[in-house]
Amino acid sequence: MKKVFCIIFALVLMISMVGCYVDTEVATGSVSDAHKTQDVANRLQHNQPTPTDIEYSLERYNLIRRAYWVNGMREKANSLVCEIEKPLGYVVLLTESGAVVGSFVVDGKVSSLNSFLTPESEWYEQEYWSNGSSRYEANDWLADVDGSYGENDNGIFFFTPDGKYIEWTGIYLYSDIPFTVDDPVIKVGG
Repeated sequence: MKKVFCIIFALVLMISMVGCYVDTEVATGSVSDAHKTQDVANRLQHNQPTPTDIEYSLERYNLIRRAYWVNGMREKANSLVCEIEKPLGYVVLLTESGAVVGSFVVDGKVSSLNSFLTPESEWYEQEYWSNGSSRYEANDWLADVDGSYGENDNGIFFFTPDGKYIEWTGIYLYSDIPFTVDDPVIKVGG
């Protein structure tokens, strides 16, 4: 009798565990949408994989050139050889109200001040909270190429064809075709 009771108890326990498992696997609307979106992203990444035949990065070239420039090695920055023909770009720097601060020809490309040659840490840890949200926290901070830590301003930097360095933390327009902004719209108020 004890053996039968144990078998029945074990079956009931397994059925209840399967029931709990099924209940937790039933996705609610947002969870279901998230799974479906991830499936679509995986399919698209499979059909359109990241190119692996890029031989030279203008972004890395700019970052290396900037590292020399901002650390007082301007001659080395200006003599740095680019392995490919750099395109010319055109940028207009604007204020929040729409006024033109300046326009420049860009040697190569505009780069983000928050692009780096190396990662900021060796690995990331995901932290979960009781409300179901999570965040990634960096561990083992790595110094930047100049030995400093931290983050840069949000903005861009670029070089002009005559070797000048420009940093901008505001609004800008950029194109690979020449353009001018003659009559900017000035926004007054909120």
